[in-house]
Amino acid sequence: MTKQLTSLYQHFEKDFKMGAAINQRTMYSSEEVIKKHFNSLTAENEMKFESVHPNENEYTFEISDKIVAFAEKHQKAMRGHTLIWHNQTSDWIFEQSGRLVDPETLLKRMKDHIDTVVGRYKGKIYSWDVVNEVIADEADKFYRDSKWFQVLGESFIEKAFEYTHLADPNATLLYNDYNESNPGKRDKIYQLIRQLKDKGVPVHGVGMQAHWNIYDPSLDNIRKAIEKYASLGIEVQITEMDVSMFAFDDKRTDLTEPTEEMKALQMERYLQFFEVFKEYKKHIGAVTFWGVADDYTWLNDFPVKGRKNWPFLFDENQQPKEVLKKIMSNRT
Repeated sequence: MTKQLTSLYQHFEKDFKMGAAINQRTMYSSEEVIKKHFNSLTAENEMKFESVHPNENEYTFEISDKIVAFAEKHQKAMRGHTLIWHNQTSDWIFEQSGRLVDPETLLKRMKDHIDTVVGRYKGKIYSWDVVNEVIADEADKFYRDSKWFQVLGESFIEKAFEYTHLADPNATLLYNDYNESNPGKRDKIYQLIRQLKDKGVPVHGVGMQAHWNIYDPSLDNIRKAIEKYASLGIEVQITEMDVSMFAFDDKRTDLTEPTEEMKALQMERYLQFFEVFKEYKKHIGAVTFWGVADDYTWLNDFPVKGRKNWPFLFDENQQPKEVLKKIMSNRT
């Protein structure tokens, strides 16, 4: 069935890259789908800090090297994810003699990490998620109270972009976040990027993670977010897209397959989302799914333990869902 379909990335080739996050399992289990339908790849976890830099004097590039080699073998562009984040970051970077590290030491460690990781893949990665999720979700807070922020204040954000730009001047550098279409958080992300640009910091785009579902966010809020970010003269990328079958506060665990209503809502939402992407294609550089097919997704067990989800355009057997045919039957 897959072979009879037009390639997804070829369908949108004149508009934006079509991407998927992969890992050391799915790059083989989904290899045929990846080869045919995607022209951009992101390592799901394998380039995160704790994966490649578990100890101060130890880098572990074996798996990330394999993913980059896989991308090169199949002539796929490669995105880098992620350099600076509060999560999945090795504890040692924030520690010094049993206490919280001093600012000078943390900056040096950050620069060494960025120089080594970005330098290793210079020219092989077209875009980096440099800084991830530093905006607070709470309405009365601006920055997340991470250890990066506790030690360095907001300055760590601009330093991360400056160091990354020095390590690879040709890579497109993004600030990446979730709930990016929520008006309150959208405005804070906009303010952050505007401040960075006013200082001359080399930030080139916003990554809208797009962990959406069959009910939220509204199309109006998505449009307004894209427009607001693009008004800064920067690129927008959809970086981690999936369309959950459940609202975030839905705690059900009894479903072994989606209901017909869920399938219909997901199809409707996907068609609407891609209409929006086409509408704003001059601002969007890439649309990346946070996985390939429904047999593997981080949404299995998150946020509800023991629950299966079905968020992608390909089913558990790697076969295209009906919505994929409809997306590609629409003219771009």
